[in-house]
Amino acid sequence: MTKFSFAAAAALGVVVVTLGCSNQTGQEVTGEEVAVLVAPPSVPPPITRNHATRVVVNLETEEHVGRLADGVQYTFWTFGGQVPGNFIRIREGDEVEFHLNNRPDSRMPHNIDLHAVTGPGGGAVSSFTPPGRSSVFSFKALNPGLYVYHCATAPVGMHIANGMYGLILVEPVGGLSPVDREYYVMQGEFYTRGAYGAGGLQPFSMEKAIAENPDYVLFNGAVGALTGDNSLQANVGETVRLFVGNGGPNLISSFHVIGEIFDRVNHEAGTAVTENVQTTLIPAGGATIVEFSLESPGTFLIVDHSIFRTFNKGALGMLAVEGPADSTIYSGRLLDEIYIPEGGAIQEIPQEQGPAPTAMTAQERVEAGSRVYSQNCAACHQPNGLGLANAFPPLAESDYLNANKNRAIDVLLNGLSEEIVVNGETYDGVMPLLRLSDDDIANVLTYVYATWGNSGAVVTAREVARRR
Repeated sequence: MTKFSFAAAAALGVVVVTLGCSNQTGQEVTGEEVAVLVAPPSVPPPITRNHATRVVVNLETEEHVGRLADGVQYTFWTFGGQVPGNFIRIREGDEVEFHLNNRPDSRMPHNIDLHAVTGPGGGAVSSFTPPGRSSVFSFKALNPGLYVYHCATAPVGMHIANGMYGLILVEPVGGLSPVDREYYVMQGEFYTRGAYGAGGLQPFSMEKAIAENPDYVLFNGAVGALTGDNSLQANVGETVRLFVGNGGPNLISSFHVIGEIFDRVNHEAGTAVTENVQTTLIPAGGATIVEFSLESPGTFLIVDHSIFRTFNKGALGMLAVEGPADSTIYSGRLLDEIYIPEGGAIQEIPQEQGPAPTAMTAQERVEAGSRVYSQNCAACHQPNGLGLANAFPPLAESDYLNANKNRAIDVLLNGLSEEIVVNGETYDGVMPLLRLSDDDIANVLTYVYATWGNSGAVVTAREVARRR
């Protein structure tokens, strides 16, 4: 059967049985299996069979409201119920029978374009599926590599921006080299009517999407999806492989792991390999495979090195590595002393004064403070408020904050340059003067007090004005 007639048969819903015959890769196709689909950041296990087979893939589209950030909800359109969609793992030479199922409670029709498919629309032409329906088409995995899949129903950009993308790996004949751990990371952008951190259910903004000005740039679909308790895990001495995609729909990713060098990079997820790479570009609708060995313990930050996206729009993940340290590779801190060439003055970060203080409820202050925290504080004190050891004190369950509300106000008004003790640990850094408005200070302190086991104290703009 020719390639054209195979595609035409699939478009008509005809299941072409090819068991026990050779396909266009010249491999014998033996048997049948149902693909194991796995949610991020996990991936299915490596393929151990030494022959091509017929693989049945069952993927469901689902629309649901979920968490975009703390206090922020969004209506996601998904493959498999999460962003990114389920990871699909097949082998070069496999013949795939693909079932796309659209839940009856969906509001929109969906389809799928798999960049691993050689055929019209990458399968999109054959998979347009209204709510409550299923579509079936078949394709052959002709080319090894890591490929993006996404919805291609009009308006295509909106479907992608709402979270409809994922990765499909076509392992080469002979498989990939063995590693200790494999993870699935995918970057994407979200365009919301409100600014970053604005609370409540946020609708999609077509205007911002057309202008390519996202409020959120995220790994795996939510702020903090790969931080704190959700951090990727590994041990010293292990080798890690990351399957990394960029759903877009607009931005190019400058993918980087702070404190690591990629031993091997499959650029654009093809077969060409480059060694000893610091940062690799991933185009929208593209992917890469990076591998690196772990020689030092600690927390390694996973970022888009277009760095304001990391610390102001959410593109931040973590790899937590445990094990013994080797001081010949990395010494850690050898000396800790004060160096302030400016003569000890508090550094100022200028910021325009906002409008006069306004009357707000405590809940309104918490919601507004969450945005102020994300934009000004999270980079140092961390999104979870736990701070960084020996550098930035924790705000979570902070005895220093909870003991004296006026002192907390003064720190934000005037900065801080003195040794303090927080939860039994000594910190001797410099808190810069941020020049926040009275409302912003009241809001962010109210948010911190209402979060992470703190006292629940409410700070008003009038209280801040009196301390100013």
